[in-house]
Amino acid sequence: MNKFKFNILTLGVAAMVGLSACSDSFLDVSSKTDSDTDSFYKTEADAWRALLGCYDGWRKISSCPGIGFYVASTVMSDETYGGSGVPDDRKYQMIDRFDRAESQSTMSVYEADWKAYYAAVYRCNMLISKESQIQWLNDDVHARYMGECRALRAILYFDMVRLWGNIPLFLEPVNENRSQADPAEVYAAIFEDLKYAAANIPADAGFKDGSMVEAESGRVTKYAAEALLARAYLFYAGYYGKEPGFTDAEGNTTGTFTKAEALAAVEDVINSGYYGLLSDFATLWPASSLVPIPGEVGWDAEKSTYAGDANKEILLAQKFTPTQDYNGNDDSNRWLVMMGMRKINASPYGKGWGACTVCPSYLKLFPSNDKRMVPSVIDLQKEGVVAEADYEAGYKDWREYTGYTVKKYSPLCYGNGSPGTNADGTAGFQECNPQQWVIVRYADVLLMAAELGSPKAADYMHLIRDRAGLSDIPVTKDNIMAERARELAFEGIRYWDLLRQGLDVAADAIVASAGTVYNGGIEAEVTFKREKIIETKGLSQIPQNQITLSNGVLKQNTGW
Repeated sequence: MNKFKFNILTLGVAAMVGLSACSDSFLDVSSKTDSDTDSFYKTEADAWRALLGCYDGWRKISSCPGIGFYVASTVMSDETYGGSGVPDDRKYQMIDRFDRAESQSTMSVYEADWKAYYAAVYRCNMLISKESQIQWLNDDVHARYMGECRALRAILYFDMVRLWGNIPLFLEPVNENRSQADPAEVYAAIFEDLKYAAANIPADAGFKDGSMVEAESGRVTKYAAEALLARAYLFYAGYYGKEPGFTDAEGNTTGTFTKAEALAAVEDVINSGYYGLLSDFATLWPASSLVPIPGEVGWDAEKSTYAGDANKEILLAQKFTPTQDYNGNDDSNRWLVMMGMRKINASPYGKGWGACTVCPSYLKLFPSNDKRMVPSVIDLQKEGVVAEADYEAGYKDWREYTGYTVKKYSPLCYGNGSPGTNADGTAGFQECNPQQWVIVRYADVLLMAAELGSPKAADYMHLIRDRAGLSDIPVTKDNIMAERARELAFEGIRYWDLLRQGLDVAADAIVASAGTVYNGGIEAEVTFKREKIIETKGLSQIPQNQITLSNGVLKQNTGW
């Protein structure tokens, strides 16, 4: 008999997945904390609670005190440097340079991330393994719950296999010392899970009157699964140079997925009619669209233009609440604060720890009239941040300062200086950020469809560029990738776009981002060793303590 515990009450259910499937017993706390595999997994209500546990496990990859996949993705790209503080260790520089020499003592930089991912996978595997013993009363509920669970497992593995390349694969709830799988086998499982989700989650689940139901925001839909299928296809086909598919020892081939299927998947998203581009790019991001009330808590309702967390452009986002603490309640966007300006409050931008300083070279990718530039990047000089009282102290404590930092994922600060983390400004600035991570946007779907060869590629490119205030250009692979670099900047996508174009392409772009920075106000140069990026194959360090615990069953990636 296996005991398991998960915190339902801090999952933010009302904001994340709604209460429509819950019974009165949902609020019975004792039944949530003392369930076991003998008394649980019997009813649809049990399945709902278990599914919430799977979503909570997924959320913990961003709320646990690790590096965070989306932060790491941004650091490894040519978009930003590692940044952080002068007194800090150099683990962000190690990640940025693909070089352990930057922080020799950092042997297990992704330890918390590794554990969080596999804990989340275990939750998904447990629910999947118990599917047949649950007394399902409604076919649509059954299909939706299991589709979402399988999609979550796919998302977790897609992150892990991109980050580490060579990982153990568990498709059942076991705890054992297992060697690393062939990446093709991991991708086969990813494609099978996402295809299952796209085929089984009802097409209208989460929608009403043609729009996403706000209380359902954060749940995986059929269309999110389809978009992720295309994303996984493009990465696999690009990085590995072949179509997906894995043949097992018995000669069975699984996980196959073609370019035509990938295009059909994103075209289905487009044709669903549920999604569209917002007219103003800035309204996608809280920091570029919320206007503070001078000297007060709250946002100016008449001037603020934020489109909301469930707007029509978002297919999938990872949800958070502002109630994290240091007692194990991990439910906030823990690493949003890492991307905040080092110790500087400049409302609406809140202070943080200075990671992900924007490379000036990256800004050259934006035409001067591109409407996406200002909503994406904080220019500390132009926006007057350098005149703030906090600026001098932050500048002198900031590593790899460039004068630019990420606006899309900046923490928030009210007009009176209190953290913009909850309605009254009382939640902690460091641990209680509730801003969602946007996983898939409709703009990405349009660009993937264009890249996959849609007959409407020119129309899709026009929609993207017209909103940005730019004229049409020929639909070529280079132009599509350049458009993705601008449209999806700092969203954890750029690095993987580079890598799937070829290791040489990624290495060249990263090396070209070298430049002048200021460490504590002292001029310095950031340089990259191209051979280190090539040696690691663009993969990250597997936590050394996990290799040690495996008694050598796990092997470290080359270059680390």
